[in-house]
Amino acid sequence: MLMRLNASNSCDRCLYGQNMVDMMKVILYGLKSCDTCKKALKSLQNSGHDVVYIDVRKDGVSADDLSKFQDIFGEALVNKRSTTWRNLSEQVRSGPVLPLLAAHPTLMKRPVIDAQGALTLGWGKDVQQTFGSI
Repeated sequence: MLMRLNASNSCDRCLYGQNMVDMMKVILYGLKSCDTCKKALKSLQNSGHDVVYIDVRKDGVSADDLSKFQDIFGEALVNKRSTTWRNLSEQVRSGPVLPLLAAHPTLMKRPVIDAQGALTLGWGKDVQQTFGSI
Protein backbone atom coordinates (compact mmCIF):
# COMPACT_ATOMS: atom_id res chain seq x y z
CA MET A 1 0.00 0.00 0.00
CA LEU A 2 1.53 3.33 -1.04
CA MET A 3 0.22 6.59 0.31
CA ARG A 4 1.32 10.18 -0.09
CA LEU A 5 0.48 13.05 2.19
CA ASN A 6 -0.66 16.15 0.36
CA ALA A 7 -0.43 19.76 1.52
CA SER A 8 -3.69 19.55 3.45
CA ASN A 9 -2.21 16.65 5.46
CA SER A 10 -4.74 14.18 4.11
CA CYS A 11 -3.59 11.25 2.05
CA ASP A 12 -3.99 10.30 -1.57
CA ARG A 13 -3.39 6.84 -2.92
CA CYS A 14 -0.68 7.13 -5.48
CA LEU A 15 1.42 4.85 -7.59
CA TYR A 16 4.88 5.91 -8.56
CA GLY A 17 6.50 4.80 -11.77
CA GLN A 18 9.87 3.12 -11.36
CA ASN A 19 11.77 6.26 -12.41
CA MET A 20 10.21 8.32 -9.60
CA VAL A 21 11.59 6.15 -6.79
CA ASP A 22 15.06 5.36 -8.15
CA MET A 23 17.96 6.58 -6.01
CA MET A 24 15.59 7.98 -3.41
CA LYS A 25 16.39 8.47 0.25
CA VAL A 26 13.95 6.36 2.24
CA ILE A 27 13.32 5.80 5.94
CA LEU A 28 12.60 2.22 6.91
CA TYR A 29 10.88 1.66 10.27
CA GLY A 30 11.36 -1.93 11.38
CA LEU A 31 13.07 -4.34 13.71
CA LYS A 32 16.66 -5.47 13.26
CA SER A 33 15.58 -9.02 14.15
CA CYS A 34 12.67 -9.10 11.64
CA ASP A 35 13.42 -11.24 8.57
CA THR A 36 11.00 -9.25 6.41
CA CYS A 37 12.68 -5.99 7.43
CA LYS A 38 16.09 -7.49 6.65
CA LYS A 39 14.88 -8.50 3.18
CA ALA A 40 13.38 -5.05 2.59
CA LEU A 41 16.57 -3.29 3.70
CA LYS A 42 18.78 -5.45 1.50
CA SER A 43 16.49 -5.07 -1.52
CA LEU A 44 16.20 -1.31 -1.12
CA GLN A 45 19.98 -0.94 -0.83
CA ASN A 46 20.56 -3.24 -3.80
CA SER A 47 18.12 -1.11 -5.82
CA GLY A 48 20.22 1.97 -5.14
CA HIS A 49 18.16 3.61 -2.41
CA ASP A 50 19.79 5.52 0.44
CA VAL A 51 18.13 3.88 3.47
CA VAL A 52 17.89 5.33 6.97
CA TYR A 53 16.94 2.46 9.30
CA ILE A 54 14.93 3.16 12.42
CA ASP A 55 14.66 0.21 14.77
CA VAL A 56 11.26 0.71 16.40
CA ARG A 57 12.31 -1.17 19.54
CA LYS A 58 15.72 0.43 20.02
CA ASP A 59 15.21 3.91 18.52
CA GLY A 60 11.47 4.26 19.10
CA VAL A 61 8.96 6.03 16.89
CA SER A 62 7.81 9.55 17.61
CA ALA A 63 4.22 10.12 18.65
CA ASP A 64 3.74 12.29 15.55
CA ASP A 65 4.98 9.53 13.25
CA LEU A 66 2.83 6.89 14.97
CA SER A 67 -0.19 9.15 14.66
CA LYS A 68 0.52 9.77 10.96
CA PHE A 69 0.95 6.04 10.33
CA GLN A 70 -2.28 5.24 12.14
CA ASP A 71 -4.19 7.95 10.26
CA ILE A 72 -3.05 6.49 6.95
CA PHE A 73 -3.06 2.74 7.59
CA GLY A 74 -5.70 2.46 10.32
CA GLU A 75 -6.14 -0.99 11.82
CA ALA A 76 -3.66 -2.48 9.34
CA LEU A 77 -0.84 -0.85 11.33
CA VAL A 78 -1.36 -3.27 14.24
CA ASN A 79 0.11 -6.72 13.70
CA LYS A 80 -2.60 -8.87 15.25
CA ARG A 81 -0.81 -12.08 14.28
CA SER A 82 2.22 -11.32 16.44
CA THR A 83 3.23 -13.10 19.62
CA THR A 84 3.14 -9.76 21.41
CA TRP A 85 -0.53 -9.29 20.45
CA ARG A 86 -1.47 -12.81 21.53
CA ASN A 87 0.20 -12.29 24.91
CA LEU A 88 -1.79 -9.12 25.68
CA SER A 89 -4.97 -9.28 27.71
CA GLU A 90 -8.26 -8.57 25.98
CA GLN A 91 -8.61 -5.41 28.07
CA VAL A 92 -5.23 -4.06 26.86
CA ARG A 93 -5.99 -5.03 23.23
CA SER A 94 -9.26 -3.10 23.31
CA GLY A 95 -7.56 0.12 24.47
CA PRO A 96 -6.50 3.04 22.27
CA VAL A 97 -4.09 2.06 19.49
CA LEU A 98 -1.47 4.81 19.79
CA PRO A 99 -0.57 4.26 23.46
CA LEU A 100 -0.54 0.52 22.79
CA LEU A 101 1.94 0.93 19.91
CA ALA A 102 4.05 3.33 21.97
CA ALA A 103 4.23 0.82 24.83
CA HIS A 104 4.73 -2.21 22.53
CA PRO A 105 6.51 -1.05 19.34
CA THR A 106 6.82 -4.64 18.13
CA LEU A 107 3.04 -4.59 17.56
CA MET A 108 3.52 -2.29 14.57
CA LYS A 109 3.26 -4.10 11.27
CA ARG A 110 6.48 -3.64 9.41
CA PRO A 111 8.26 -2.39 7.61
CA VAL A 112 6.83 1.07 7.25
CA ILE A 113 8.77 2.84 4.53
CA ASP A 114 8.71 6.61 4.09
CA ALA A 115 9.92 7.60 0.64
CA GLN A 116 9.81 11.39 0.72
CA GLY A 117 6.30 11.46 2.13
CA ALA A 118 4.98 8.41 0.29
CA LEU A 119 4.32 5.73 2.90
CA THR A 120 4.13 1.99 2.43
CA LEU A 121 3.25 -0.74 4.89
CA GLY A 122 4.67 -4.25 4.67
CA TRP A 123 6.91 -5.77 2.03
CA GLY A 124 4.45 -7.35 -0.38
CA LYS A 125 5.00 -7.66 -4.10
CA ASP A 126 3.24 -4.34 -4.73
CA VAL A 127 5.66 -2.50 -2.44
CA GLN A 128 8.65 -4.38 -3.83
CA GLN A 129 7.64 -3.43 -7.35
CA THR A 130 7.22 0.21 -6.36
CA PHE A 131 10.82 0.30 -5.19
CA GLY A 132 12.20 -1.72 -8.09
CA SER A 133 13.05 -4.66 -5.89
CA ILE A 134 11.59 -7.41 -8.09
